[in-house]
Amino acid sequence: MRLKDKISMVTGGARGIGKKICEKFLKEGAVVYLVDVNEVSGRETEAEFRSIFGEGRAFFFKADITNEEEVKKLVDKIVGEQGRIDILVNNAGITHDNLILRMSLDEWEKVIKVNLTGAFICSKYVVRNMVKERKGKIINISSIVGLHGNVGQCNYSSSKAGIVGLTKSLAKELAGRNITVNAIAPGYIETEMTAKLDERIKEKLLSLIPMGRLGSVDDVASVALFLASEDSNYITGSVINVDGGMGI
Repeated sequence: MRLKDKISMVTGGARGIGKKICEKFLKEGAVVYLVDVNEVSGRETEAEFRSIFGEGRAFFFKADITNEEEVKKLVDKIVGEQGRIDILVNNAGITHDNLILRMSLDEWEKVIKVNLTGAFICSKYVVRNMVKERKGKIINISSIVGLHGNVGQCNYSSSKAGIVGLTKSLAKELAGRNITVNAIAPGYIETEMTAKLDERIKEKLLSLIPMGRLGSVDDVASVALFLASEDSNYITGSVINVDGGMGI
């Protein structure tokens, strides 16, 4: 098993990409703390994982990652129970799409706060433990639109571009402590959100993807597993596109 007895914390772990990452980690032997603001989905996912992988492997915690005190308490609890955190996945994110002429300051600030500031806060407190242990893996979920931009997503694109900058800066800061920091930039992935898109919009999206299909949550989670494992020990500061060739 590639992650046997590794302690992992995954934000936004109740649904979508985050849930699939948690599942992959559990299959490979990790203990997973899935963090989400949605308690109903979080409890359902925890119960589902426990029915598959048994007790003592999957734990749900409701937390607002933009609240520094909540994150500190959460990290202290995990370290108190397990002694360390080996892997952090900053996956939690939201969207509030609008053209800039119509976008409110509140829509801008909410997206930046969750997507970027939340990743900063989680990294800050988890890194304290990783530095003591002199090892660790941090995986940040960015987006292809953080690299190329997208109409109506100035806030989301900026937050995801910020994740790239955070990734590269942290990678330089922490390399000497044997802590790797990398990012994944998904393209258009099959999720609940894309399932609701009009067929004409889907066709337009597919025309932009050289591979001619949307990605799956499994495509993204497989890269996260690689970055969390010992197979990626000499990779840091990288951004891996999982986009079917959109970024070519």
